[in-house]
Amino acid sequence: MNIELLVSKAKQVCDNKGARFTPIREKVFRLLASKQGGVGAYDLLEELKLTESGAKPATIYRALDFLSELGFIHKIESANAFMLCHHFDHIHPVQLLICDTCGHVDELHSSIISHELNNLAAEKGFIVSAQTIEAHGQCEKCKQ
Repeated sequence: MNIELLVSKAKQVCDNKGARFTPIREKVFRLLASKQGGVGAYDLLEELKLTESGAKPATIYRALDFLSELGFIHKIESANAFMLCHHFDHIHPVQLLICDTCGHVDELHSSIISHELNNLAAEKGFIVSAQTIEAHGQCEKCKQ
C-alpha cells in the first residue's frame, strides 16, 4: 500500500477516535511506512532529526507510544524495534516472521494460532489480553 494512502487511513482512524495525528506523529508514521522491517527508536530519532533538529528521545518514544496505542505499529520485542502495521483499521491476531539475516519482517494473521493460544491459556485459568508471536529464521531470499 502506498504511504499517502496509509497516512490518509491513519488520519481517518484518528478522527474517528478523537485522537490528534500531530505533525511529529505523522512524520514518525511515514518513517516507519517507508521501512520493510523493524527499526529501532534511536534509528528513527536520527532520521527524524533530519527535519526536526530539536527532536529528543522522549519525542520519538511519545510518538511510538501513541502509534502503538492506536494499533498503527507493532513492537518487535526480541529486537526492541518497531514496524508499521498495514492492517491497523481492524483488530487482528499478529504473528511475525523475522529474518535473522536481513531483518525483513512478515506479518501473519492466523486466527487459528490465536484461538489455540487463548484456549490453552484458558485451560490454565489465564486470560490473554494481547498477543504478538515472533518466529525467527530465514526469509526466502536469504535462504537461497
